[in-house]
Amino acid sequence: MKKTISFIGTGKMAAALISCIYKKKLAKEIIASDHKEENLRKIKSKFNVKTTTDNKEAARNSDIVFICVKPQDIELVLNEIKDEIKNQLIVSIAAGIKISRIESILGKKRIMRVMPNINCLVGEMAAGFSAGKYATKEDIKEVERLLNSAGTAYFVKEELLDAVTAVGGGSAPAFFAYFIEAIAKEGMKNGLPKQISYGLAAKAALGTGKFILEKKIMPEELIKVVASKKGTTVAGLKILEKYKVNKIIEKTIQAAIKRSKELGK
Repeated sequence: MKKTISFIGTGKMAAALISCIYKKKLAKEIIASDHKEENLRKIKSKFNVKTTTDNKEAARNSDIVFICVKPQDIELVLNEIKDEIKNQLIVSIAAGIKISRIESILGKKRIMRVMPNINCLVGEMAAGFSAGKYATKEDIKEVERLLNSAGTAYFVKEELLDAVTAVGGGSAPAFFAYFIEAIAKEGMKNGLPKQISYGLAAKAALGTGKFILEKKIMPEELIKVVASKKGTTVAGLKILEKYKVNKIIEKTIQAAIKRSKELGK
């Protein structure tokens, strides 16, 4: 049975999730709530959903409530709606905010925590999600169904969500985009038109990920297949190894994980 889903906070991530759920007709009704009317106008211009500036109204009239506000604003929002939460399922996408912290405000409620990413706009989201102790198996299946409409969702222990944020969740698209940008710029320096260079780099990244997933091989196996002796790939790999790019990536991921944990304190 389709359910009424509300989104409290309608920033980029909420809008992306709304887009997927709306287009695939997975909800009975969608309610978008935000104190910023400009955000609501943008949502309304794209989708035939109900909008309101009243968070209490959105929570009261929903079966599932997605909390899509910034981590520093979540306590304010939870305190605002807590009297309206009866038997609704609460789904938070606030980075670093633990389920126990949400429970400390809402009490013994059905709560789930999700780390999505912006790639859901193109149906290629990688997300991790966890369930609180009062969430049911049906809740887990429902959230998984909604998330999988936008890509792939992995059910993990909550303590792993900080790593999910950095490796595949909210932060990861920016890290991969950084590499695509750097590679494409070098192509342009060597004569490739901008559109072609960016297209090549982005498509190579997309195809590589698809190849690894569909062929079910490890990245190191793909590297061995591509890197023929004394070829161009080996020449490039030697530079990556010389400058210990793997160590830079390690520090990048660890910094993102550390920050995610800090947000939860």
